[in-house]
Amino acid sequence: MNDLYQAAKRCLDATDPAEKVRLTRAAWNALLAGELQPDPASPAPEPIGAPGRPERPLLVHASKVPSRGLGSSEGRAALVHAVAHIEFNAINLAWDAVYRFRGKPGAYYRDWASCAHDEARHFDMLSERLAELGHAYGDFDAHNGLWEMAEKTAHHDTARMALVPRVLEARGLDVTPGIIERLRGAGDERTIAILEVILREEVAHVAAGTRWFRHCCERDGLEPRQAFLDLLRGYMGRTPRGPFNRQARLEAGFDAEEMDRLAELALLD
Repeated sequence: MNDLYQAAKRCLDATDPAEKVRLTRAAWNALLAGELQPDPASPAPEPIGAPGRPERPLLVHASKVPSRGLGSSEGRAALVHAVAHIEFNAINLAWDAVYRFRGKPGAYYRDWASCAHDEARHFDMLSERLAELGHAYGDFDAHNGLWEMAEKTAHHDTARMALVPRVLEARGLDVTPGIIERLRGAGDERTIAILEVILREEVAHVAAGTRWFRHCCERDGLEPRQAFLDLLRGYMGRTPRGPFNRQARLEAGFDAEEMDRLAELALLD
């Protein structure tokens, strides 16, 4: 029986995107076949550092990533690249959740390996679309915000479950419908079809974060709504920006009281 933790590390360490996708698919299929299991005797996780990634894209501060209009092919390529970069990071985030946090129920590892597999498929779809637009992953600058939060929460599973899926990834639920409408105005049905798949499947990924965040809170005797707000303030100093896709977030496990409170706090900030 092969060790799931080490399989996750191989996926994390792969620098070539195509190899990372290939290893992710292989690991997921092996997990489904019962050939991978978390091994309690596996070496302890190494301190978190940069995951395997190619030399490009160049990583810059978020404020330095230029915004482009969607009326041109170049502008749409830049948008597709930005989403591809998010999905590439999300592969690493899911595998780090498997690799780093030990002694979890089997369902936890299955959830995050499944997320990694979905994100790899999303990355492939976006890479294909980039090629159709005359570009490749790495052609545009990108930022490292998602992974920076992974580094901040590497020591704390509750914070990781709260702040990566339920804040950073949930932001995609909020903004993607508006992007789809803008692309519809530009007549880009091919990109819209991809984003609609991603939006639908990201609901399940945020729901996994909600499920395991609440599991951690129950373990530690914390009230989840208050714990979430405390973690937002402690790690981010603020609440997420609105407006929120309330329906999608409710489907992803946020409750109505939680959404009302987030909306109130967003107005105050």
